[in-house]
Amino acid sequence: MTRPTESTQTALRSLLGDAADHAAEFLEDLPERRVSSTATVEELRKELGGPLPEVTRDPRVVLADLVSAVEPGLVATAGGRFFGFVIGGSLPAALATDWLTSAWDQNAGLYVAAPAASVVEEVCGAWLADLFGLPDDASFGLVTGCQMANFTALAAARHHVLERAGWDVEADGLAGAPRVRIIAGEERHVTIDRALRFLGFGTSHLQTVPANGQGRMRPDALQSALADSSDPTIVCAQAGNVNTGAVDPLATVCDAADEAGAWVHVDGAFGVWAAASPSLRYLVGGIERADSLATDAHKWLNVPYDCGLVFCAHPDAHRAAMGTHASYLVHSEGGKERDELDWNPEASRRARGFPVYGALRSLGRSGVADLVDRCCAHARRFADVLGREPGVEVLNEVVLNQVLVRFLDEAGDHDARTHAVIEAVQRDGTCWLGGTSWQGKAAMRISVSNWSTTTDDVDRSTSAILRAASR
Repeated sequence: MTRPTESTQTALRSLLGDAADHAAEFLEDLPERRVSSTATVEELRKELGGPLPEVTRDPRVVLADLVSAVEPGLVATAGGRFFGFVIGGSLPAALATDWLTSAWDQNAGLYVAAPAASVVEEVCGAWLADLFGLPDDASFGLVTGCQMANFTALAAARHHVLERAGWDVEADGLAGAPRVRIIAGEERHVTIDRALRFLGFGTSHLQTVPANGQGRMRPDALQSALADSSDPTIVCAQAGNVNTGAVDPLATVCDAADEAGAWVHVDGAFGVWAAASPSLRYLVGGIERADSLATDAHKWLNVPYDCGLVFCAHPDAHRAAMGTHASYLVHSEGGKERDELDWNPEASRRARGFPVYGALRSLGRSGVADLVDRCCAHARRFADVLGREPGVEVLNEVVLNQVLVRFLDEAGDHDARTHAVIEAVQRDGTCWLGGTSWQGKAAMRISVSNWSTTTDDVDRSTSAILRAASR
């Protein structure tokens, strides 16, 4: 194959320049952009669909057409007034390194194929373990998100508890294996159930523990559940309830699990980042004693989608559950270098470590703490402003970045009024937030996790919410 010609290189630079211009225009418009999309699904299908083209087209034309077609269908999730689904934005350094990650196009599965990507993951893993206060020798992996982080951690847990029971699950599967108990709080995130399905346990295998009024697992109920059987046991705790932000009493959970010889996994999709804040770290006290931990970088660290993190206090179990070898793969010799495929479910994979490195290197320890603290302060401001209004009720203790709001109706149909306010806010476009059901009540769910959110964003959003409620 011949080298690219000068004209080809010039064309590529022009194409990438166009992409940069389009991206910059979008990002510059974010602070004032309508948050919700304006296009219907029929309009998007009309603009983007049709038969597969028969002939090649100029990439610059393709890019321009794509931007024009998708623009009305974009949601400003990266902006400061998006408060749905605990979605973070993209820090400038993380975004820039993510662009380079695509340009470098490294397959970060084996050290030999992408040495820099491997070492960057090593560095990020060590930095994050230090930030969270985890053991220095904890193993880690970068995956697509907390769904696969939970899957990976629970696969390591499955290996560990069955190995102790004398069963090789990787070789012999689950058929005929000793029964494994899975215990989790009734307010667990749905990704725990899904991970158990993937791992062959099934959701009916799950034993649930009652939660208190804020969604925290009740320690007394956990102790009772643990006392019911001596079977190999995995306990799934939570750092950051998806509705209230509440954190299970992790130290007490670990005490009870230690006494029963159980593995403790913590689903900390966003809540574990409280460990980075000196003022909030107490909320996740005991996290360092967990056997495994799952979290997201594309939430509170604000790196581009997709990036999840998994940590394990038992590297042998982690590697046994995930690792693989083949004659055609060039593995590191003697384990001197890190082959990433030994620590996650993927072989061919994006070099996610680069944007994580960019985020951490740009923020530093104090910057991560400030990011978490600011988001929590914004959440408290939402609660304070909205909670002062007649007919508006804040349902949760605002301990982190989550706020649950209910709108009362004079006729008593509070659910209908709450749904109507949520829909009106989404139509208005000033901000975007979603709804949920909390303890049988409809609620507006506000999640603050974007680095770019300002006090003005919060004030504009509360005004829009109250306008919608007044109508």
